[in-house]
Amino acid sequence: MDDKVARWPRATTEEKVDFATRLGKAFSRLSPELDQRYFMSCLEETANIGNPRDIKIEEAVKLCVSVKKDPAE
Repeated sequence: MDDKVARWPRATTEEKVDFATRLGKAFSRLSPELDQRYFMSCLEETANIGNPRDIKIEEAVKLCVSVKKDPAE
């Protein structure tokens, strides 16, 4: 979680899937849309679009969750 988002593209597919799966299991209770597929996509976009600079994975995960936050809340 302390790694920089810029390192995400250099991770192996297995590492990405494992990490996104764990996030999906942890956050799917908040919303079923917060699944492994969503986190893979969100982290890929965060790492590959623009310049992620020094954003940590932890911060990117928070951003991903906040984007999908239930509007009824």
